[in-house]
Amino acid sequence: MTATVKAPDSPAARLYDPRLRAMTVGSVALVSLLAFEALAVGTAMPTVARALDGLGLYALAFGGPFAAGVLAMVLSGILCDARGPRAPMWGGVGLFVAGLLLAGSATEMGVLVVGRAVQGFGSGLLSVALYVVVGQAYPEELRRRVFAAFAAAWVVPSLVGPAVAGLIVEHLGWRWVFLAVPLVAVPAVLLVESGLRTLGRPVRTAPPAGALARIGWAAGAGVSAALLHHGGQQRGPLAVALVAVALAGLAGCAPRLLPAGFLRVARGLPTVVGLRGLAAAAFAGAEVVIPLMLSRERGFSPTAAGLVLTVGALSWSVGAWLQGRLPTPRSSATLPRSGMACVALGTATVTLSVWPAVPVGVGVAGWAVAGLGMGLAYPSLSVLTLALSAPDEQGRNSSSLQLADSLFTATVLALTGAVLAAGAAPGPASYAGTLAVAVGCALLGVLLAGRVVPAGASRSGSLGQTR
Repeated sequence: MTATVKAPDSPAARLYDPRLRAMTVGSVALVSLLAFEALAVGTAMPTVARALDGLGLYALAFGGPFAAGVLAMVLSGILCDARGPRAPMWGGVGLFVAGLLLAGSATEMGVLVVGRAVQGFGSGLLSVALYVVVGQAYPEELRRRVFAAFAAAWVVPSLVGPAVAGLIVEHLGWRWVFLAVPLVAVPAVLLVESGLRTLGRPVRTAPPAGALARIGWAAGAGVSAALLHHGGQQRGPLAVALVAVALAGLAGCAPRLLPAGFLRVARGLPTVVGLRGLAAAAFAGAEVVIPLMLSRERGFSPTAAGLVLTVGALSWSVGAWLQGRLPTPRSSATLPRSGMACVALGTATVTLSVWPAVPVGVGVAGWAVAGLGMGLAYPSLSVLTLALSAPDEQGRNSSSLQLADSLFTATVLALTGAVLAAGAAPGPASYAGTLAVAVGCALLGVLLAGRVVPAGASRSGSLGQTR
């Protein structure tokens, strides 16, 4: 048996060459830390609220970081385009660590909420900066593989994060859920910095016209998103009023933060950003319903219901791995359309599990298909965003992509919560209704996927022929 030797200039070889290796490891480590903290805090927060007697601020401990993150994503995009990703990356890590330290040392719930908001702001700065790092440091043919690695970086935290957080809370105390992460964050960002030095110093430019207005609209969107998050956890007329006000705020602010032509689904980048939001909303909308449905209708334990979600996380990783190694499709619409079709088919199959006559295994298989679709669609949409962005627009467009992800998800989750809370208790009809919304989002993505090809592109849809 002979070993296959890759050519030195092949994409697989160059991904691991000395110039990129440290940056890849550091970037993936940072994404893993963001993922672990996002998942672990949810496990620890009930204990935190009891320990600090802060149940009244419980929702704000989640809504605050979300709102801060929305504002930070926009600011990071502006800074990345004007000064390069180094400053927002270091600022993001610094604030992320500072927020964790503040939350971990808090003696009252109000201080912890402030720490969480600082942490969320740092996460928003960092997440956009990492996308711009990919756009500036990696050749286009490697980006699908880098974003596949980012997707895989969520898998281990998804599998072990809640369990590890539970063990930390039980044996070391809840504070270490916050205090342990900074020990890894600083070495990880130093690895990314070592790679950025090889790129040279970016040419600094003034922030674009309208940057301050954009930050103002981002603040409005962040407050509206936090209000939507809070309203989705309420009951009765108060919930309806809060959700209505929040949706009105988002309708007024969000379109000003997304690419021109977003509302009319213009070809190219506006559709790419819209598809990302639809994919996120479809998957998240189903993901929050599945454990509840399996527990109440099929008698699953929390652990067993969680394992079903794990199937989706693993298949997401498989899909991301596949899209990073498949030959470049003739049309840039192929992977997004295939991914959205898998999400639609898989979620529709999960919906069948609402009826007792359908074996649970059918729903589990459907969720695996949906996860596979997310793995195909998510990284490919990230790659398309960078491919459709001029160098001085990568920050703004990367922030738009992640804003669509966050805002679409928040909207669907709030509406899902309202549907589930509408009756005396959730039942098969409400589960089917919420899952149907998720299927509808995915099907809309399938119908619109062809519009990721910019106007004037060749019939094959190759971006390389239009740029």
